[in-house]
Amino acid sequence: MSKKDIFCQIIDGEIPCYKLYEDDDVLAFLDISQVTKGHALVIPKEHYDNFLATPQETMHKVMDVAQRIGQVEIKILGAQGVNILTNCYEAAGQSVPHFHVHVIPRYDNKGGFVLEMHSNSDGLNLPAIAEEIGKSLK
Repeated sequence: MSKKDIFCQIIDGEIPCYKLYEDDDVLAFLDISQVTKGHALVIPKEHYDNFLATPQETMHKVMDVAQRIGQVEIKILGAQGVNILTNCYEAAGQSVPHFHVHVIPRYDNKGGFVLEMHSNSDGLNLPAIAEEIGKSLK
């Protein structure tokens, strides 16, 4: 039997958490490593390695809860914005191999967390890339 990841242990009650929401399929709780006040994690109770491996119905349930938490954080915590994100695989920053969505309230870019994206399209053939990806989606 393989070792359970930390999120499976939280779901099973082996590790405590600060629970925000729970139903039969989804659990949401405060991230123990708060990058901003109210940083939450939303996870499916059934184990899936990441967003790309999660069935659509489950993914939709997780994202619905993430949306609701973001709405509440703006209304109740006074956040001025929210980052809702997930990472797939270690190369993208995924540290726990269990699908999870971060809901990170933003307070005027304060709180030690900055999400930046920098353009790196120099020399790329965008039409060819679009065609390659697009034909695989049909």
